[in-house]
Amino acid sequence: MLELRDVSFAVSDITSDGADAKKTIVDGISYIFETGKFYTITGPNGSGKTTLAKIIMGINQVTSGSIIFEGKDITNATITDRARYGIAYGFQHPARFKGITFRDLLSIASGKDDEDELVKILVRCGICPVEFMGKVVDSNLSGGEIKKIELATTIARNPVVAIYDEPDTGIDLWTIDPMVRLLKREQKELNTTTIVVSHNKAFLNAADALILIKDGKIAYSGELEGAKSILGDLTECDYNEICEGELDASWIR
Repeated sequence: MLELRDVSFAVSDITSDGADAKKTIVDGISYIFETGKFYTITGPNGSGKTTLAKIIMGINQVTSGSIIFEGKDITNATITDRARYGIAYGFQHPARFKGITFRDLLSIASGKDDEDELVKILVRCGICPVEFMGKVVDSNLSGGEIKKIELATTIARNPVVAIYDEPDTGIDLWTIDPMVRLLKREQKELNTTTIVVSHNKAFLNAADALILIKDGKIAYSGELEGAKSILGDLTECDYNEICEGELDASWIR
C-alpha cells in the first residue's frame, strides 16, 4: 500500500577545497510496506533511517525515485497533502507551542471539540486527562511529557500510516513497554501501518518486519532473528585493526 521505488536523497556537501559535491544520504531504496503491519527501521547512527522516514512524510523531497501510496504517485505531494491522505509523523524531538494547551492541540489533531470525545482519546492512549488536558505545550514540559502529548495527537488522527521517529527518546525506561503495547494495539485494532525508527530492543521485538539501513541502503529486511548477526557486527568499530597495539582501542558505535 506504500511503495518506495529506487528512492534516493542527496544534499550539497562542500569539500575541503571548496568544491560543491553531493552527499548521498539515502541510496536507491526500494521497498513495499504492507497494510496493517508493524515495521521497525534500525541501523547505525547516520545511516539514513530518519531521512528515509522524512522522505515518506514529504519533509525531505526525494532527489530521484518515486513514492506510491494506495496506487497514487505522491512523490511530489506536499506534507499537507500526505497528511490528508492519512500519513502521520511523530518527531524524535517534538515541537513546543507557547500559549497552546494540550487540549487545544488534541482538538486540532482529532478535529473534535467535545470534552468527552477528547477524554476518550486520552484514555485510549493511557494518559490521565486530569493531569494532562490543561498542560501548556511549552518548554516547561519534560521530555517524557512532550512525547506522550505528541503520541496522543498522532493517534488522535487515526492515521492510515503512522511514522514514529525514535519515540523512546527522552522517556523513562519503564514507559517503553506500555508505549509498544499501545502502538501494537493501534496497529491491530485499526489496521494501521506502523513505521518506527528505533534502536530499542522492545521495538525490534515488536516488529512484523525489520528494516536495517546501513550507508543509505537496505542491508537487511525480514524477521529480527535473521538480523541478529548483522546487528552484532554493527556494534563493533571498523577501525579496530588500525588502532590495535599502542592505543588498544575498542570503541562501541
